[in-house]
Amino acid sequence: MDINSISQFSFYFGTAAMLCSAVFFFFERGEVNPKWRTSVTVAGLVTFIAFFHYWYMRDAWGPALASGDLTQLRYIDWLITVPLQIVEFYLILKVVGKVTISLFWQLLVASLVMLIGGLLGEMDVIDATIGFVIGMIGWLYVVYLIFVGGAAKASAEGGNKSVQSAFNSMKLIVLVGWAIYPIGYILGNMIDINDGVQIMNIVYNFADLINKTAFGLVIWAAAKQDTNS
Repeated sequence: MDINSISQFSFYFGTAAMLCSAVFFFFERGEVNPKWRTSVTVAGLVTFIAFFHYWYMRDAWGPALASGDLTQLRYIDWLITVPLQIVEFYLILKVVGKVTISLFWQLLVASLVMLIGGLLGEMDVIDATIGFVIGMIGWLYVVYLIFVGGAAKASAEGGNKSVQSAFNSMKLIVLVGWAIYPIGYILGNMIDINDGVQIMNIVYNFADLINKTAFGLVIWAAAKQDTNS
């Protein structure tokens, strides 16, 4: 199987997986405690929005690779879904009533800095390395907030085992799972390799699949555990 086939397969696989995940979360929202339903609904929205964009990118894949349109579509997706994932942090911490609105805005702004830096670098509005550095600063600030900053303190003070379990899993997703995206960025924009753009798309596709689906499953698992306890 050549690189083009792998790239195309990853688009088809991502499209199907995101749709299945969205349907699952929407059906499951009625099976959890009411205080968790908004969180599970947001998980469904994240994967459904990703499905919509993957469905379009799947058909646009061939000609769009040359024009750069896939980059624009990806960032439209991310500019919607990543803030929604930040909302997830706020919502699960709000379950235990220990989170402030200022923490939400810090997480949101940091995530937008991360995305906008990457977008400007990939669209050649600014130097790719500068865009990468800006994006990394935003990501590292999110990591700081959830590991040692206000979000970490809110989780520790809450005392809800289900929330703490979900929060700890989400921290690992942001630390390890989100770290896959910079790898794709470097391969597609900062080093000169054969089929770099194709490889970048494969990395981005599977990173989306892992992070968005895993994020939702963590929320759902915590909601089910708390509902059944």
